[in-house]
Amino acid sequence: MKPVAFDYERPATLMDAAGLLGRNSGFAKIMAGGQSLGPMLNLRLAQPDLLVDITSIPELTAVADRRDDVEIGACVTHADIEDGRIPDCAKGLLRHVAGRIAYRAVRNRGTIGGSIAHADPAADWISALALVDAQAVVWTPRGTRQVAVADLIVSSFTTVLQPDELIRSVRVPKYSAGTQWGFYKFSQKAGEFAHAIGGILHDPARGAFRAVIGAIETAPILVADATSLFGGGFGVDLAERLDRRAALQLLDGKNVKDEYIRSLALVALKRAAKQACTS
Repeated sequence: MKPVAFDYERPATLMDAAGLLGRNSGFAKIMAGGQSLGPMLNLRLAQPDLLVDITSIPELTAVADRRDDVEIGACVTHADIEDGRIPDCAKGLLRHVAGRIAYRAVRNRGTIGGSIAHADPAADWISALALVDAQAVVWTPRGTRQVAVADLIVSSFTTVLQPDELIRSVRVPKYSAGTQWGFYKFSQKAGEFAHAIGGILHDPARGAFRAVIGAIETAPILVADATSLFGGGFGVDLAERLDRRAALQLLDGKNVKDEYIRSLALVALKRAAKQACTS
């Protein structure tokens, strides 16, 4: 099967892109790396009247290394992060995540902004960026606003973005040298989407102890203060102190009833906790 016919535009500025999105009387779709959208077009799961290719907009590949954070343009690729061309202010977590997304060919084209805008709940960046308290900088003709990545995703393939809005960049806070983290995902084989994701981040200098449960068929579960989830503060026995009942209650709150997914999520979180203690 091949996609239905559509118009194609490649704007040079954000304003031009917004104009195209605003003028289109049908269904317009933004394309960055195209690694998720391409297959959806081929299967006709997405049938836009207009495809707006934003890869020629210079602002979207810019990177700013500031005192408190690193701002990463939405069209920066996974490979750019994997290869260390982007400062990793999360003490190796970003490179770890980027290097385990699909296959190298996908990482060469897939983008960080496109991944979170696409909002596939099994995608790595949705969970990882929520874990590190990243902010999405959303651009509109009326100005910009910041949305926590943890709040960007409403449910599967659904975000808070309006039709004329797009993600300009992602801001990741800088963590201290003493930061420890774990990020574990279950996949049936290398390169496939995750069936469950668990993540832990501990930075005593920032007073941060965060956890995330992802790839649960809806938006990830972020625990901004994971103290109670693990029966106390961070320590070498963290995995053994995981409160199974508390974790299951979190899954209940997201209406995750599939016992297979629930079991995988608990194991992923426990393995992430073990990884964090040895990092």
